[in-house]
Amino acid sequence: MKRIYKAHILFTKQKDHFEVYENGYVAVDDSGRVTGVASCLDELDSEGAEIVDFGNRLLIPAMNDMHVHAPQVHNQGVAMDLELLPWLQNYTFPEEAKYADTRYAERMYRRFLHTQWLFGTMRSVVFGTVHTESTRLLMQLYQEAGMGALVGKVAMNRNCPEALCEDVKEAVEGNERLIAEFNKPDALVRPIITPRFVPSCTPELLQACGELAKKYRLPVQSHLSENKSEIAWVAELEPDSENYGAAYDQYGLFGQTPTIMAHCVWTQGKELELMRRNGVMVAHCPTSNFNIASGMAPIRTFLEEGLHVGLGSDISGGHDLNMFRMLVYAIQVSKMQYQQNHDKAFLTLPEIFWIATKSAGSFFGKVGSFEPGYEFDALVIDDEVLHPDEYSLLHRLERFIYLGDDRQILHRFCRGKEVPEPR
Repeated sequence: MKRIYKAHILFTKQKDHFEVYENGYVAVDDSGRVTGVASCLDELDSEGAEIVDFGNRLLIPAMNDMHVHAPQVHNQGVAMDLELLPWLQNYTFPEEAKYADTRYAERMYRRFLHTQWLFGTMRSVVFGTVHTESTRLLMQLYQEAGMGALVGKVAMNRNCPEALCEDVKEAVEGNERLIAEFNKPDALVRPIITPRFVPSCTPELLQACGELAKKYRLPVQSHLSENKSEIAWVAELEPDSENYGAAYDQYGLFGQTPTIMAHCVWTQGKELELMRRNGVMVAHCPTSNFNIASGMAPIRTFLEEGLHVGLGSDISGGHDLNMFRMLVYAIQVSKMQYQQNHDKAFLTLPEIFWIATKSAGSFFGKVGSFEPGYEFDALVIDDEVLHPDEYSLLHRLERFIYLGDDRQILHRFCRGKEVPEPR
């Protein structure tokens, strides 16, 4: 049924300011797409529509988590005193090996999805594990929940425990089974090709991943230039590649199909230019970069260079699945960079909100805004407990982002359908 929602509507059509409709209206058609947003009901075609009045509440686009490791949910807040490579070997890989047991996987994945739902994350770009059946289970759970996701069966065949190592043939066959089942037009949950990172994949496996992406026109996700030790390792493994990004590029994994690379802390020069030219998106993960002592990604530079940027929680390198907190952390990181270089302005609230919603949402299609034609991914925020009456709508939103939590999120929508609490 066509619906029109009434509330205080806020979204970022452009990155430098909010669109604000006090007591406004947004119309959504039967397919879950926005047909119009207006200050007055008379400005919309309301014939035959159900009017839903949310009163004095805020209506905003839902959150998108552009880089998250679902099987690491049990390790949140653990081993935060290690850098990337020892953290992987001593904690992350042993935890992921447990996902050979689908019963364990179901228990952990249900916990993970429920937490995402609580915090209003309606779309995600997700790493699973090498295990085909556990990855299938995660995709099925997303389908049941009515939440959107690109889910990757991780590819690894070197520099990892034997329990997480599979040969190229097994990796391809496992991916193709998931592709046959889930790669449907307009599906909310689809596969994404997922080489973990160059050090964990032989050239043969990277080549096979690139061929899968090309054959099935699937997106790609991986990690890029997160840590200096990692970058040096890639240079040893791929000596003919000019930089880390070029190592992916030679295998068809760097923008030949839609591609998102997490971190990019040390991306600059020719690597940055290659990303820009190939349209590769950055998943900025501020908490993970701090926790694992990787550094601070140059997001202002990326925006100035025209790169696409989204935000990721990156648990369990990151410790927090609340994407609203990620907006705050990203602003704070940019303020620390501003103190080091006053030529680079720190990120503003509308900029980081745009990054988290419309910019990130573009990886899924028309997602992350309330402009006509966009899929209605939305949150209804009851922030009465947080605001004195004199606050403007923008200050109310800012206060919720900094101080609010799941208790203020009353309704969650994905592609026009309200998403109930996952069981």
